[in-house]
Amino acid sequence: MKKVILILLLMVIFIAGNVSAEEFFELGERTLRRGDEGVDVALLQQRLAQLDLYDPKDIDGIYGRATEEAVKKLQRLEGLVADGIFGPRTLEVLPSEDQVTASRSNPEREDILLLARIVHGEARGEPFKGQVGVAAVVLNRLQDSQFPGTIREVVMEGGQFCSINDGQVNLYPTEISLNAARAALMGYDPTYGALFFYNPRTSTNNWIARRPVARQIGNHVFSY
Repeated sequence: MKKVILILLLMVIFIAGNVSAEEFFELGERTLRRGDEGVDVALLQQRLAQLDLYDPKDIDGIYGRATEEAVKKLQRLEGLVADGIFGPRTLEVLPSEDQVTASRSNPEREDILLLARIVHGEARGEPFKGQVGVAAVVLNRLQDSQFPGTIREVVMEGGQFCSINDGQVNLYPTEISLNAARAALMGYDPTYGALFFYNPRTSTNNWIARRPVARQIGNHVFSY
C-alpha cells in the first residue's frame, strides 16, 4: 500500500512539475526552525513519528514547540547539539525517504485531481498557503464523523463548495493547485485543523461566520 501511495504522489509531481522554492521545499533543502511551515516540515514530522518521537496525529507541517522538542530528543539521542534546529547533521540521522508514509489518506489518482480541481475552483489567485488550506479542509473532514469518509464524497456533498454549483470544479487545475493538493496530502495543514473556509467579503452565511476562527490566509477565513 505504501508503494501505491508513493507512486500516486509521484504521478502528481510529474503532472505538476516544479514550483519555486518560495512555494514548495523538499526535506533537506532548507534549515528548519520553530515558526516555519511547509510540506518539508510535514515530512520531518512523519520521520520523527517513525522514531516514536512525535505523535503522528499531530502532523500538520507547522514547526511548533512539539516539533522542536522532538528534534531536540533526536539530537540528544544521536549526540548532536540539542538546539531544536533541523539542519544537515540532523537530517543524516533520520530514516531514509522510502520509509515514510507520505499521505494522510489513500487517494486514487482521480481523487487527487478532484482535490486539485476544488483548490483551483475555490482558491485560484490565493497565496500558495491559502490553496493548501482549502485542500487541507477537505482532508480534515475525512477525519471528522460529521462528514463523509472519502475525498470524492466530501467534495460532492451538497451545498459545501461554491465551485461545484457554478461549474468551476470542471476547470483543469493549474500547476500551483496540483502542488497545493500534494502538499496537503503529505501532511501540511496551515489551517490548524479547520473544517470550513469562507470569504468574509462575499459570504452571506451567518452560520459559518459564527464558527470559531482558526486563522485567515489571504481572502479566506478558516474555521472549526
